[in-house]
Amino acid sequence: MNERLLEGIRIFTREREYLSGLSVACGAGNRTETAMDGDVDEGSVFDLASATKLFTGLCAVKLREEGLLDFGRPVSYWDSRFRALDGVSVWDLMTFAVTVRTPVRVDACGDREEALAALFAAEPVPRTGRRAYSDIPAMILKYVIEAAASMPFMEAVRRIVLDPAGMKETWAKVPEDRIADCQSYDREHRIEEGRYILREGLRRGVPHDPKAAVLQGDTGDLCGHAGLFSTLGDMVRFCRAVLEERIVGMESLREMAVNRTGRRLPDGTHTQYLGMQCYVRHPEQYYSEIPAYMGREAFGIGGFTGNHVSLDPVRGLFTVFLGNRVKNRLTVLVPEAGKTLEDYGLEADGSGRFRWPDGEVIPSSVKYVHQKDACLHRAVAEVLGLPEIPFVSGDREET
Repeated sequence: MNERLLEGIRIFTREREYLSGLSVACGAGNRTETAMDGDVDEGSVFDLASATKLFTGLCAVKLREEGLLDFGRPVSYWDSRFRALDGVSVWDLMTFAVTVRTPVRVDACGDREEALAALFAAEPVPRTGRRAYSDIPAMILKYVIEAAASMPFMEAVRRIVLDPAGMKETWAKVPEDRIADCQSYDREHRIEEGRYILREGLRRGVPHDPKAAVLQGDTGDLCGHAGLFSTLGDMVRFCRAVLEERIVGMESLREMAVNRTGRRLPDGTHTQYLGMQCYVRHPEQYYSEIPAYMGREAFGIGGFTGNHVSLDPVRGLFTVFLGNRVKNRLTVLVPEAGKTLEDYGLEADGSGRFRWPDGEVIPSSVKYVHQKDACLHRAVAEVLGLPEIPFVSGDREET
């Protein structure tokens, strides 16, 4: 166990209590360093949450390499149930070029059938604001991939990613004898503009993501946006396989990391910088999912449950964080008008403890994502001897 990584991890698990447990792995060349702390061990199974989108994106790109998936065709060509997406191409979904919405929230649906009906009724809508990222494109891409590959999505993920990488501990339906190893994401607390929300009764092995919970549940019918469960060891195998081009070729990896959505706004701020179902380097590091020690052709993504994966194929680097920022934590705090985090008794960095109305005192992970650079990524950079790389806008910036 690397002591410098452990030092960084303990800021999150002990000093600020953002997470109940955290496992970290990083690598450069043939070197791999790991560390973990809290209620995790080498056998722990984590809900990858939105990191599942990396698998979705890679599957689509691989099918294109194999000549089975034409990104230029409309979504409705691949699955006629998406009748309102006749003018939306697979490329549009892969690159977040359009905003797609369902008529009702999928996670508000009462059962799987109702949720599927809502998803198949998705339609393009005008984009507003600086945010382009959405779960809906990946949710739809699942069905495109199934049509192009002529097999269920999870089987495509296994053929294209898991088997070539040697990943035997990654599932959409966790085996019964491994359920006890799954992290518990129960008792999540949220405060949203005065509303106090407690999510409890969440079972191990069922996706924490509300949309995946209703669509996938414990059926094993993997969603495109979330729903995979994995271990730290398997995620290291995943990163190694990607870097060694055992999943897709270098040309495809470079293309995944091209900025498709980012641009400077008149007020000097920027929109999100996204590639193909992933994040790419952002001009403002505070908003970047990619660490400063990775270059312009790096890509990655985080997961709400406390995860992060980033890869730099050109420089042969990877970083993986698998943690639990949900279990009995305050995860979201949207203050009422005129209030700040400090008004709720929290520190400016989102850490601290909050007294719930029933008297229970719970740790906060509200701003966990924005502390990774200063603590965890700094430790990774020091361990691997990686200098900070200045941001370069790249070949293409949206206008």
